[in-house]
Amino acid sequence: MPTAEDFRLALSKALEEASRSGADHLEITAGELHRRIGGYPGPGHRIPNCCQVMKAAVVEAWGDRILYKPPSGMGANLKVWYRIPRG
Repeated sequence: MPTAEDFRLALSKALEEASRSGADHLEITAGELHRRIGGYPGPGHRIPNCCQVMKAAVVEAWGDRILYKPPSGMGANLKVWYRIPRG
């Protein structure tokens, strides 16, 4: 089962990959991020943990924003826009 640290590392890697490709942002859903490390979809998924990690990484002062938040606040279709470079 993926942990919060697994999601943090996967998000960091996705941001690094986007930066290396010359992108000025990364737009990603919780479902996409969870699929990168496995376990989704499936009965043991950790979408709530994934969403918490994604939300915690949002820095509004850098221009990050949540593009879509499901009614419950947690779900595979949570979509976040992260600015690159970070910081």
